[in-house]
Amino acid sequence: MSALSQTFLDSLGRVAPPFAASPTLPPAAYRDADVLAAEQAAVFRKGWVGIGRADLWREPGDYQALDIGGVPLVVLRDGTGGLRAFANTCRHRGAKLLEGRGNAARVVCPFHAWTYGLDGTLKGAPRMGHATGFDAAGHGLVAFRAEERAGFAFVRLDGGAGDVDSWLGDLEAVHRPWPLASLVTARRRELEVGCNWKLFLEVFNEYYHLPCVHGGTFGGVYGEPDPADEAAGAFTTQFGPTEGTGGLMESDQEHSLPAMPGLEGRDRRGVRYTWAYPSMTFAAGAEAMWVYEARPLAPDRCHVVMSVCFPRATIDADGFDAKARRYYARMDAALEEDRAVLERQQAGMTSPAARQGRFSELEPSVANFAFWYAETMLTAGRAGADG
Repeated sequence: MSALSQTFLDSLGRVAPPFAASPTLPPAAYRDADVLAAEQAAVFRKGWVGIGRADLWREPGDYQALDIGGVPLVVLRDGTGGLRAFANTCRHRGAKLLEGRGNAARVVCPFHAWTYGLDGTLKGAPRMGHATGFDAAGHGLVAFRAEERAGFAFVRLDGGAGDVDSWLGDLEAVHRPWPLASLVTARRRELEVGCNWKLFLEVFNEYYHLPCVHGGTFGGVYGEPDPADEAAGAFTTQFGPTEGTGGLMESDQEHSLPAMPGLEGRDRRGVRYTWAYPSMTFAAGAEAMWVYEARPLAPDRCHVVMSVCFPRATIDADGFDAKARRYYARMDAALEEDRAVLERQQAGMTSPAARQGRFSELEPSVANFAFWYAETMLTAGRAGADG
């Protein structure tokens, strides 16, 4: 892990429960290149990282190239239907194998045509017959762990022994009223936002900004939220009631889609906002779920993926497309309103006069992440010092 200043570590050490007494993360966490380098190692290359909805990989051979913690990966669906994650680098001379998304029967290096199966094994290596002791079995793609839970995909880059169920704890149990695993992604959007990745995820998980930032669009739909739940696992979650649906603008409430099958009682009249650490967050509403991934590009820029999901029966029903467009319009409006204020927040964080703040009573999930992040970074820092 990159060396961090003692001033930063001391500031991070003050971020601890209870949230009513804790400062926020120090501004350096949102602007400094050395902090980003350290968190790539401590946060993204350790433990499990959510990479969105698993239905991105629907068929054998479906793949996506992405970067986690500075490590180029390719995630794909193998011939048996399993999800696989490999280093996106050829075992010959390191060329990047795949770009973007697509479907391939095999992975072929564009440089010298080394060819790999969907299970990562080396199937062909032209003109290598002269190489003394060359063993194709020992030159398959470097593999990482990949798992699916509740319809989400997760990868783990380190060799840690912890399984994904231990990492997630009771996340699936907390969300049992919602049929998360069977929800289908109807729309996916990718974009770049000019703020630190943590700022983007924080704003999604607090109610404090709703009247200021979203007062003219959908902020009035949301009522006073419950306290954040006690969570056993690497996540934070909070339920809040709504007048109508949180998935639509205030002016579009009469165009709501049917509630998810099996959803009853108070769960039908609100939204549960959840942050699966470190970089995936989602809102489970009555009729829809919207998901965000935010991964760092630089201290002040992040790559964002937004997915909007519905039950299959809802998607297949007559009139879905017209009504769904209203949901997408609400999501796009929220994104643009948040983007404007987040980029202003990022600009303010660059000031040498910026200081640690305090948490509002409407920001318990932001505080919970801050506590997890601070402990994760400090633990990694202590391990590095001992090493």
